[in-house]
Amino acid sequence: MESEIRNIDLWEDGELKIEWVRRHMPLLEGLERDFRETKPFKGLKIALSVHLEAKTAHLCEVLAAGGADMYITGSNPLSTQDDVAAALVHEGLKVFAVHGATPEEYGRGIRKVLEAGPDIIIDDGGDLVSTIHNEYPHLVSGVIGGCEETTTGILRLETMDRAGALRFPMMKVNDAACKHFFDNRYGTGQSVWDGINRTTNLIVAGKNVVVAGYGWCGKGIAMRAKGLGAEVIVTEVDPVKALEAVMDGFKVMKMNLAAAVGDIFVTVTGCSDVIGSEDFLKMKDGAICCNAGHFDVEVSVADLRKMAVSEKPARNNITAYTLENGRTIYIIAEGRLVNLAAGDGHPAEIMDMSFAIQALSARYLADNRTTISREPGRMLRSVPPEIDDEVARRELAHWGVEIDSLTPAQHKYLYGE
Repeated sequence: MESEIRNIDLWEDGELKIEWVRRHMPLLEGLERDFRETKPFKGLKIALSVHLEAKTAHLCEVLAAGGADMYITGSNPLSTQDDVAAALVHEGLKVFAVHGATPEEYGRGIRKVLEAGPDIIIDDGGDLVSTIHNEYPHLVSGVIGGCEETTTGILRLETMDRAGALRFPMMKVNDAACKHFFDNRYGTGQSVWDGINRTTNLIVAGKNVVVAGYGWCGKGIAMRAKGLGAEVIVTEVDPVKALEAVMDGFKVMKMNLAAAVGDIFVTVTGCSDVIGSEDFLKMKDGAICCNAGHFDVEVSVADLRKMAVSEKPARNNITAYTLENGRTIYIIAEGRLVNLAAGDGHPAEIMDMSFAIQALSARYLADNRTTISREPGRMLRSVPPEIDDEVARRELAHWGVEIDSLTPAQHKYLYGE
């Protein structure tokens, strides 16, 4: 299969980006050494759909070092970096992704990696898993299993599994402690504001920031907004999460009330139409909206476009929509993932932990390919706690941190063994 990328001549720039993250991802560096020796993926094809930038590229290198035949595409049309894609092709890996892909190009990338007949799937948002079930059912029986990176993807998988439609095991990587505690909270919290700040070049201090959704990602975004000096308002549909936001010191209100007071809006719910027509009409002149959830449906740009009397670029990666009431609403990165479509994504050290979970979960699937259950309706798997422990201990060792261990007497006291 020939790769489909923008321009192979960009590979040197991409290699510089990959080399930088290699130096800041010690967990993957250690796993690469281990995998190169043990070859856990020898003879296996891995189809991967993750935001295609330098950190993801290094994960692909690590899996390839373990013997995997890699087939790679992006999980968002605006997060693919063409120079990074070129660097991977220069290394001999197969890549089907371009920045700014049309829906047709994006879909072709998904289909290309699936047509290879993968043994393991690494997904971000569920597009690979959904497409192989719907369009390539004859390939499903050959899949050992897969790993899902995101909350949104797991929600889609849970729906499939409840219906008995998920036909191979999937590891819930997002639910692993070393993923959502750190990636979703600290990674999203930092990278979202990195994307907003570099794109707008405006101050956050003194502004009203509305965060829609108070899951782990929302907590991180709200925490960093507060640290930047903003007044933070949280909107929620879950009463427990809303109560948690109140006790964390944030205002909580309905979106139709928050719309009138917010200066910057960040959606991070995984749901659709979180900000819609009625909300846009209430917004201040100059309000800025962006999305940190996986798909570009949380801020209803389609509704805004229908309402607008004019639409024009306001700044690189910012579109201005002027309404009949004379107010202008700004949308960053077309309502797509602001931290990747308007930035470089999570810090390398954070993704080092998340991708270590991915790599070790993929190894778990490969090692247990003949024994793992394929019972319909029970295909979702939690990441084994020993994988979380291994990642945490490797990270602590890198930081030079030592921790206590239970004595035999303490272990017996706690666990009776």
